[in-house]
Amino acid sequence: MNKSSTFIAADTLEKENEREANHQVTWRSYLAVSKTGIVMSNLLTVFAGLFLASHYSGTALSSDPLKMLLTLLGSACIMAGGCALNNYIDRDIDHIMERTKERPSVTGELTGRQVLSYGFVMAGLGTILLALTTLMAAAIGIAGLIVYVVLYSMWTKRTTTFNTIVGSFSGAVPPLIGWAAIDPGLHPIAWSLFLIMFLWQPPHFLALAMKRVDEYKRAGIPMLPVVAGFSVTKRQIVWYVATLIPVSLTVAHFGTVYTVITVLLGVGWLAVGLAGYKYKDDVKWASHMFIYSLNYLTILFVLMIIVHMF
Repeated sequence: MNKSSTFIAADTLEKENEREANHQVTWRSYLAVSKTGIVMSNLLTVFAGLFLASHYSGTALSSDPLKMLLTLLGSACIMAGGCALNNYIDRDIDHIMERTKERPSVTGELTGRQVLSYGFVMAGLGTILLALTTLMAAAIGIAGLIVYVVLYSMWTKRTTTFNTIVGSFSGAVPPLIGWAAIDPGLHPIAWSLFLIMFLWQPPHFLALAMKRVDEYKRAGIPMLPVVAGFSVTKRQIVWYVATLIPVSLTVAHFGTVYTVITVLLGVGWLAVGLAGYKYKDDVKWASHMFIYSLNYLTILFVLMIIVHMF
């Protein structure tokens, strides 16, 4: 689907939505287009960056709780704004996919104009809140927003299999935002957190793409399993997981507990990945990889915080 036909379809859907919209909109409608699950999981990595920056800069978070609050709220707002704008852009194809067909931007619960306005307001508010911490935190937030909305949602998502890589840049900025709110100089540890997040995302989202391959195919989204098939996608996933293991150890100075658990997590994920070469049900294997990826990220970033508390 080319860009012109995309926006013609979007305009048509917009008119239909405006005719059918339920004007008794509730806050839940806006929470739905904010993708709160994604926002909450990313806030964990924002807090990890914030916490680690305070630890290594010798700044106690308890001495400035307002900065912590502004960082978390600002990050949540700018991410919610980006997700809403993504919903606005994808409203012409979301009805095709099972996991997105009930979004308020698709059902007519919210009109395109409402979703677009909400996205800009939230992104603007988030930028202001982050700027009240440091200008660097705000700049990183804006950069992540532009990559996600413009380079990913508006361009590469519908044109190339590299869409996952492009999206990974924006998905990797949350810990940088948290760190920059305390230390705008961005210590090398901050960049290690960025790289960990960057390398985690392709195996996570490629596994999801394998699970939803038929839906992506119907929507005309050139995800790797749609274009190149499962075999190539599985190899890519395994390579990313294998690369993530040594990258996660660039912060091995976090201690023995961190190092041992991180190696076990990484090797476990790699083992599940390698098992995919003998697994008969590729979709079921992809489901296992997807769930493991969620647990991996949560455990890893919680672990980073815990080992610095004692």
